[in-house]
Amino acid sequence: MGINILGIMSGTSLDGVDLALCRFTENKNAWNYEIIEAITYPYSDGWRKRLEEASLSDAFTFASTHIAYGHLLGSYVKDFLLNHKLKADYVASHGHTVFHQPDKQISIQIGDGASIAAECRIPTICDFRSMDVALGGQGAPLVPIGDKLLFGTFDACLNIGGFANISFDKHNQRIAFDTSPANIVLNLFALDKGYHFDKGGLIARNGSINQDLLTDLNNLNYYHIEPPKSLGKEWVDNVMLPLLKTYNDTTENYLRTFSEHIAFQNASIIRKYQLKNVLITGGGAKNVYLIERIKAYAPDAGLFLPDENIIDYKEALIFAFLGLLRLKQENNCLNSVTGAQKDNCGGCIYHINP
Repeated sequence: MGINILGIMSGTSLDGVDLALCRFTENKNAWNYEIIEAITYPYSDGWRKRLEEASLSDAFTFASTHIAYGHLLGSYVKDFLLNHKLKADYVASHGHTVFHQPDKQISIQIGDGASIAAECRIPTICDFRSMDVALGGQGAPLVPIGDKLLFGTFDACLNIGGFANISFDKHNQRIAFDTSPANIVLNLFALDKGYHFDKGGLIARNGSINQDLLTDLNNLNYYHIEPPKSLGKEWVDNVMLPLLKTYNDTTENYLRTFSEHIAFQNASIIRKYQLKNVLITGGGAKNVYLIERIKAYAPDAGLFLPDENIIDYKEALIFAFLGLLRLKQENNCLNSVTGAQKDNCGGCIYHINP
């Protein structure tokens, strides 16, 4: 017997909301998956602005956005399933991260689960991070258990989204961490040219490296901290962007230099842990120039780009899988990854009759 779960993912790069209807079956204690259908709903300018400003809003506006965003996600679910004549047994939503400061035991994802369930009339699982953070963990990354159980044939899984993160086994334990900011910064510079992102890295390719800036970026303290560790938008706003603003350079050079920074940091991890077979997903996997630069820094590693459905929807797939583990009351968050007191099973479930 299989189960159909619709995974929802909204990343910090604000490209849009990914929905993936996934079917899971278990065979001899191993999980098989199929992405039945998937779609990305781009954010309207109004919603992109609302999400960008959520961290600065007053309490009432924040609560209102949390509820309204839940109804928006629920309406996307309803529209998606109706248009494709499909059915889901459950919805599993990551939400959209507004605050991530695990050192203060705070990690907040908006998108009210009750509102999602009320809108689409499907039981909804959400709030996957809170239990881990309450147990003293980072609450992120969350995908490594999915990497291990669904993509275990690879030495490592590297996802390049708003932030880049990697997961792999070390001494028979899964570890994972954010390796660097990625599209959350690249997209800011692309906007200077009137684009939401630098397609294929074409703008970056035409720039030159600002060596002083690159050195300062690579010397940031975060890169010298051992995992478990994770990054949030606040770190970019408070540390990364002020550093970038101390330099006065062209958009092309900023994109070239920051692409080099991403490539250097991620390739350094690949080399350090001697990872030979690396699956790359996320929007950054489509940045041809960035992938070229990672290969240049890690020439001995095999970098594998899967089919487009996995590149685009792997995180939505894995959140569907985390929802499945929550339903089975099995651990879906690993303390070897997050530093929490123990492995844990995170997620709230909003049951609703059709």
